[in-house]
Amino acid sequence: EQAAGELRAELRVLTPAEINDGGEQLRILRREVEGETDVVIIAPADPAGLDRALREEAVRQPVVSMESALAAGKVTVAPDNRALGQALGEAVIEDGAGDGFVLLVSASPETAGVTDRLAGAAEALAAAGTREREVSIADGGEGLKTLMKHPDLSAVLVLEPLLTEQAAAIKVGLGLAVPLYGVGVTAEGASYLQQGVISAAAAWSDFAAGYLAVEAAVCLSRGEECRTELLPFFIVRGEDVYEPAYQKLLFPVTA
Repeated sequence: EQAAGELRAELRVLTPAEINDGGEQLRILRREVEGETDVVIIAPADPAGLDRALREEAVRQPVVSMESALAAGKVTVAPDNRALGQALGEAVIEDGAGDGFVLLVSASPETAGVTDRLAGAAEALAAAGTREREVSIADGGEGLKTLMKHPDLSAVLVLEPLLTEQAAAIKVGLGLAVPLYGVGVTAEGASYLQQGVISAAAAWSDFAAGYLAVEAAVCLSRGEECRTELLPFFIVRGEDVYEPAYQKLLFPVTA
């Protein structure tokens, strides 16, 4: 919204009723591109399906993709997800939490960004001789509770922000001691980090991501070539959350 205001662009934010509902997201997209929308900014719920639709339906509007790259998109705004996964895997090793086996959990393994995080984390763990098990789970319910109670589990590494918060809530609710590592830092996530419920999280500035996406969209609406650098990410721990440098990135205050 700040970028749109500063760049004098009209911004409409539309979301599916259900998280990760690729079908509804595609229906919203089809409706919008039939109107006066000049550029679409989207965080793909179903990257493969969306990519196919963009190609087959010859959508005229340029697309800015967040989180996961789209072959049919013009610009991607995201961190280096493979490197992010590697950094999280290395954090597990540094903490000595790889003695049993490490559970790698995702809810959207078909999403390119998540797939890259999984691959990077598995690579880092394998290089250290740590056993890992990759699990895709539909939600943070009973299935995740059962997995997190496994007796040989030495760490849980969650590759998506919402699932990270759900895993933290489960850990607290069950009184588990297993080290937990995740992605993204919200106000709730920061509290979990400070309490030591989450040992470390990989994060980037969502404010910067949103600003860059709108900036790219405005550039494309003018018919200009636009390239966006990879978003920098960082590994944050409980003692770091409220340091000024991290606060500015995680919880920016805008006028």
